[in-house]
Amino acid sequence: MSNKISTYFRETQTEMKRVTWPSRAETMRFTALVVSVSVGVALFLGALDFGFVRLLEVFIF
Repeated sequence: MSNKISTYFRETQTEMKRVTWPSRAETMRFTALVVSVSVGVALFLGALDFGFVRLLEVFIF
């Protein structure tokens, strides 16, 4: 059991050395992209919700 755990941590350390980490500029750019896409999707879904509510009000009342 302890041999498997130590092997896991050794292999994890080896893999972490192979990772190519993004630069600060790339991280900022990707973060801005994620935030803007999230806001866009939220606005789109909010508009759909608003439209469906108004449509239901026409049929119900």
